[in-house]
Amino acid sequence: MTIEEKHKKDVQFQIECLTQDLIVMLMKNYGFDMKSAMETLYTSHTYKKIENESTGLYYQGSEYVFSFLEKELDNKKLTI
Repeated sequence: MTIEEKHKKDVQFQIECLTQDLIVMLMKNYGFDMKSAMETLYTSHTYKKIENESTGLYYQGSEYVFSFLEKELDNKKLTI
């Protein structure tokens, strides 16, 4: 395995761990079932930023990233 391949695996692992935390937080804080929490996260702008390695968001703590997701969800409520 090359260094680049290892790096990509490490980044993907961090994204998966962060995603798991965020889904649990959505379920706990918003009362979503798992399917709704996953759908909410995976269709969010926040998740797009997590997947974009250049943002470095995948490397941040789940509470910090969740604050971005909460702001995004609050903004969606205001526009509806």
